[in-house]
Amino acid sequence: MPDSTSAAVQPSCSSALQPFSSWLTALLQANDSFYPTGSYAHSFGLEGLVQEGVIRDRATLREFLLRSVLPALRQTELPLAAQAWQALGLEDWTRVGELCHLSSALKAPRELRAAAENIGRQRAELAALLHPHPLAQEYLRRAQAQSWPFSSAVSSALEGCVIGAPQAAVLSGVFYASVAAQLSAAMKMLRLGQNAVQSLLTEALAAAPAIIAAAEQVPFAEIGWFNPWLDIAAARHEMADARMFIS
Repeated sequence: MPDSTSAAVQPSCSSALQPFSSWLTALLQANDSFYPTGSYAHSFGLEGLVQEGVIRDRATLREFLLRSVLPALRQTELPLAAQAWQALGLEDWTRVGELCHLSSALKAPRELRAAAENIGRQRAELAALLHPHPLAQEYLRRAQAQSWPFSSAVSSALEGCVIGAPQAAVLSGVFYASVAAQLSAAMKMLRLGQNAVQSLLTEALAAAPAIIAAAEQVPFAEIGWFNPWLDIAAARHEMADARMFIS
């Protein structure tokens, strides 16, 4: 149930939806590489896999994308964002806090947790700064008071709520930004041309509707994706002699 202690009752995200032209531009801004979330400085474990020689060309990058990145989105980031969008709309702060803690707990390597925390914090603070809204201010207040770990997925849902974007659009933004960030990082480490990377992005985006639809049906108790291959590489990356990315 919504927390009755909230200073003011806000409309649900669905009832606060804005015209398409209004939220679309704000959503594009929030998921552009120009948006200062700091995500450009992270490879989210990809650099560790490159250092290990597991990912070395387009074929192995494609395998990683299809067998790890997309399943992780379907089972973790997208369900977290979907349920956060719903919980924020209901002002169910108990569930919002649970989603923040779950998001952090699902990232085993310290590097990945720290990356998600920093990006999530920056997203939430930008949402409050650029789109003044009581919901964003209340989220930041509660996150600080109750020591919630910041989550990129939850912060993306918060952005969607304050700009009046529907859930499906928010999830599409999360999907695109996540895949594009990984492929952008890959271009800096591998001998890949822009056309090769764009073809991989196009292939991933073609799978987006089915993945998003599946993610919306994942119950809270089943959120999560475990890939020890990636976790070990990310943990080793922290102690690497040299590295291009923070994570």
